[in-house]
Amino acid sequence: MPGMVLFGRRWAIASDDLVFPGVFELFVRVLWWIGILTLYLVHRGKLDCPGGVLLSSYLIVLIILLAVIIGTVSAIVCVSMKGTICNPGPRKSMSKLLYVRLALFLPEMVWASLGAAWIEDGVQCDRTVGNGIIATVAVRTRTWCPATLQQGSLFSISNRTTSGTTRSLTRWSAIPQGPPSCRSRTTDYDLVGGDQLTCHFGSILQTTGLQYRDFIHVSFHDKVYELPFLVALDHRKESVVVAVRGTMSLQDILTDLSAESEPLDLECEVQDCWAHKGISQAARYVYRRLINDGILSQAFSIAPEYRLVIVGHSLGAGAAALLTIMLRNPYPQVRCYAFSPPRGLLSKSLCEYSKTFIVSLVLGKDVIPRLSVTNLEDLKRRILRVIAHCNKPKYKILLRGCWYELFGGHPEDLPTELDGGDLTQPLLGERSLLAHGSPAYSFSSDSPLESPSKYPPLYPPGRIIHLEEVGTSGRFSCYPAARYSVKWSHESEFSKILIGPKMLTDHMPDILMRALDSVVSDRAACVSCPTQGGSSVDVA
Repeated sequence: MPGMVLFGRRWAIASDDLVFPGVFELFVRVLWWIGILTLYLVHRGKLDCPGGVLLSSYLIVLIILLAVIIGTVSAIVCVSMKGTICNPGPRKSMSKLLYVRLALFLPEMVWASLGAAWIEDGVQCDRTVGNGIIATVAVRTRTWCPATLQQGSLFSISNRTTSGTTRSLTRWSAIPQGPPSCRSRTTDYDLVGGDQLTCHFGSILQTTGLQYRDFIHVSFHDKVYELPFLVALDHRKESVVVAVRGTMSLQDILTDLSAESEPLDLECEVQDCWAHKGISQAARYVYRRLINDGILSQAFSIAPEYRLVIVGHSLGAGAAALLTIMLRNPYPQVRCYAFSPPRGLLSKSLCEYSKTFIVSLVLGKDVIPRLSVTNLEDLKRRILRVIAHCNKPKYKILLRGCWYELFGGHPEDLPTELDGGDLTQPLLGERSLLAHGSPAYSFSSDSPLESPSKYPPLYPPGRIIHLEEVGTSGRFSCYPAARYSVKWSHESEFSKILIGPKMLTDHMPDILMRALDSVVSDRAACVSCPTQGGSSVDVA
């Protein structure tokens, strides 16, 4: 894990980052060596031409030079495979090997240049030999050691409960808005913000299946603490739907990162009302637009018997949940469906209060519903502990992760032993990362994040429906499509960030909607979803 020191400078490349780039270079070098050797053996009888002895000598030296380089790169790969992430001792000879490899670059370039010069001087020999030498020069200028280092740096750095239109509007709240149907026409709704409004709106029409006349207000205005949203009429479900878009811009990211807590002034009897500052500010913005600009009044003047439903995904889910709490007093029948909301959103009292009118949906190992400031601090410590005790080399861990991503399986089936200890969780394990003391690392409890006034514990909104994949699935069509189980879950089940190959992909809106479609099509899956405690929350 520590960066290598070369030429008196520490680089952002560890000595165990060179396995895959080294294997790639080795593959290219071996192929090229075989090609040059074949060229020499096949055409050496045709080198009795003017300058032929020179070319013959050139090819022999090139074959030897390539062999030395292949041997050096092989040694680099073998040494890079040794040790573990936190034990670079067996790789201490890596710097010397890299110096040798860099030194071989000079004669390689010089010899390739000389070969090109001799061909340019008009050596009258078989044209195939000349073309082979010219190709050698071209390849030489592209396969040298700094390319290996650059590739190494890449490895080191890279280390359905609702239905119909409501689901479609949720899908809009997170899709890239670029468009299959860009056209201009006279509109009967409010349209705010954006440079290519007709294109964005065309994608919304295709996604939701609604008509132009169904939309009351569409806003693409996007600034820090000010999120895009739309208001539409879902005649099938007899609802006025407010959909808030999730994170899609730098401004949205800045809103996400305003993670300190701030008090909420609500017209309710709940005490200790705190919420995520950035999302709270965004919810207030949408609230002002809906109430002060008369958008909701306009919608209910058209359909006064309809109920109010608020949806969103990710950041939009958090803003939708807080917006629902704010609108609870003027609209007591309001309901919210929050898809993949962030965990660090509401204080405990607000979380309990929201359970009668907010339902959150979480897919699999999704990291966002587990994400909070305190959980990030806990994750950092757990990762450091697991890395310190992992006795597998980095390349094996990466290969197993790639295998899981491509072909599925259970990372828990991949053992990671602790010498003399009892660590049974793999580095890619998704249940928990066990923590043990280590002499190599000290884990202090001091943290600038541990400020109870600025970062009190925050929780996800409402009651939580958890969709979990049953069995395994891979990326290829030969594997069966994923099936999901559904259950009510307590927020404590999302109190730790789980490390796994699907922790990011489970948050993607297309993956979530595919899972919801699968669950809705298989009604038997909902047998495990009885209504808890006689709650009046409608999840139909």
